[in-house]
Amino acid sequence: MIQRSAYNKIIDLLDIFPAVCILGPRQIGKTTLAHQISESFQKQQKSIYLDLEDEEDRVKLNDPIYYFKTHEGCLIVLDEIQRMPEIFAVLRGVIDRRRRAGESSGQFLILGSASLDLLKQSSESLAGRLAYQELGGISASEIEHSKKLSQSIGIDKLWMRGGFPNSLLAKSDADSFKWRKSFVRTYLEREIPQIGPRIPAATLRRLWTMLAHQQGGQLNVVQLASSLDLSPRSTRRYIELLEDLLLVRTLRPWFSNIGKRLVKAPKVYIRDSGLMHTLLGLASMDDLLGHAAYGTSWEGFVLENLLNILPDDASPWFYRTAAGAEIDLVIETGKRRIAIEIKRSLAPKLTKGFYLGCEDIKATERFVVYPGLEKFPLSKDETAIPLPLMMNRLQELG
Repeated sequence: MIQRSAYNKIIDLLDIFPAVCILGPRQIGKTTLAHQISESFQKQQKSIYLDLEDEEDRVKLNDPIYYFKTHEGCLIVLDEIQRMPEIFAVLRGVIDRRRRAGESSGQFLILGSASLDLLKQSSESLAGRLAYQELGGISASEIEHSKKLSQSIGIDKLWMRGGFPNSLLAKSDADSFKWRKSFVRTYLEREIPQIGPRIPAATLRRLWTMLAHQQGGQLNVVQLASSLDLSPRSTRRYIELLEDLLLVRTLRPWFSNIGKRLVKAPKVYIRDSGLMHTLLGLASMDDLLGHAAYGTSWEGFVLENLLNILPDDASPWFYRTAAGAEIDLVIETGKRRIAIEIKRSLAPKLTKGFYLGCEDIKATERFVVYPGLEKFPLSKDETAIPLPLMMNRLQELG
């Protein structure tokens, strides 16, 4: 079983908050992680698991106040909470009553696959009582820290298949590709309509695929809208939905009053590299190697791994000016400003634009993430570093 890096974060949050909500796409590993956490709680207190997609479990909550009262002292896991959003209103009273009785933390572990916006609106009444933790796909550092996985799964396989456990651990690339095609179809035809928005599956698939083709590019909503024969407003709303579902990420440009003409449009990425490859019809590494998206796919894969482990007080940006200065990723935390370039080459070379960008933002540290195995200096100021080592370094920021 894979030890997810979010495990310790969630345990810590349960020590502080009455309720913790794990957010992530379907099949990303939320339920497996919740069971691991429940098992660790069994040493101190009993835990109960309810799947709210299961009719039998939903019936148990016909009188939720009574059910929760009869299981006081237990960690109650509520899976697929979006199926019963009305439960949020009940939880506030239950939590407050238990708090007055001296039980202040570790009461509920909530799992959600719906949009962040929908869940956060539903849970507004739990302000100060509920903490959120996003769960992304299996990461490069999680594989690095697993002796069993690190022997069978390298960085390239993770990049090709993506971080969904069923895709990554499939017996073959063909099986992995079939699983991802089914995942995309199910999300478009069943999952998203169940959340509420009435969007034609074919339209949303075209948009999702167009975003995959634009991986790492600047988001041009007007251009996308024209291609889809939609209004810019509808197109933006559909992109925001994919972003809320943690399937798409937008990265904002770095802004500062430095007297430069800065690019203002965000960059857009399909968050899971395996899903990006599926949307582009790339079933194997050979397919990927010969595709125009080879470099941008690697950039998105590295970026997602890095952003998923950033501490809460670190801010990610990209930097680009009309004069040609450009940095793939800027991490800002306190007085530190870390410039990160992403290269697929084993002998990475930096462009003039990176040096200009570092001067503009006054970078305190400069790194190039590349697919090799060893860390080495490129010059006095720049260091080439493998992805897992860069992840470890960013984790230390917290």
